[in-house]
Amino acid sequence: MQCITLKKGTECAFMNAKGCTFNGGRCYPVVEQCEGCSRTGTFEEGIFCTVAPNPAQKWNGRPCNFATHVQRAKEAAPAQKLNPLKASKRAAGKK
Repeated sequence: MQCITLKKGTECAFMNAKGCTFNGGRCYPVVEQCEGCSRTGTFEEGIFCTVAPNPAQKWNGRPCNFATHVQRAKEAAPAQKLNPLKASKRAAGKK
């Protein structure tokens, strides 16, 4: 359904025939950490996240999983342990 409270005309999962069903009956404006994210939108009431109704909660203790401006570091896979006996047998078999 489309929002009729703060983000008029945008699709919202929390809207129903009775209005906004999110906690408090409204979305909350973006927080400082959201600056630079492509998922924010400027509406008549202010700047809001187009994905999360409460951006402060998404940034609580960790980066938001929807943030497009945050580079996530990939964890390096642990190197596999190599059995020296099997490795020497493989090398000897390829001669």
